[in-house]
Amino acid sequence: MKEQKFWNPYLAGVGLGLTLLSAFVLMGRGLGASGALMRFDVWLLKVIAPGHTQANAYFSKYFESPLSNWLVFEVIGVMIGGFLSGALAGRLKVKTGKGPNISVKNRLILAFIGGSLIGFSARLARGCTSGLALTGGATLALGSWAFMFAVFAGAYAAAYFVRKQWI
Repeated sequence: MKEQKFWNPYLAGVGLGLTLLSAFVLMGRGLGASGALMRFDVWLLKVIAPGHTQANAYFSKYFESPLSNWLVFEVIGVMIGGFLSGALAGRLKVKTGKGPNISVKNRLILAFIGGSLIGFSARLARGCTSGLALTGGATLALGSWAFMFAVFAGAYAAAYFVRKQWI
């Protein structure tokens, strides 16, 4: 199968907006992802060390099955949809996106470090950037807009220092 072109970003944005609107109408909540992973992590910790999990004030709030929260199903749906999209577009292959001046090993190390920082920050902030940007932005929450402007400013500032890894 020949690899297909990517979607028009404006069309994809409209699709994402309609998905967000559907989540508000059908579920009464917006989109997000970190809550699902946190619930899965607490469930796994409960399997390994149930006494510790129940005694911990933070973890005990999430002591139910991860399948009792709709965000878990949202994330499962995103994974299935991503897989199907990749398969239908002929992009279902294992590869590492990187610039010419970085090895695959270093790219994966940097991705792991960045992902770990984002994951820790999402729990510290009690939510992920996708939930904050999409859901908060759609509800016109001032904090969400201020945060996203700060994220883009920070990304542009950091890009100067890592640009040689990509060009």
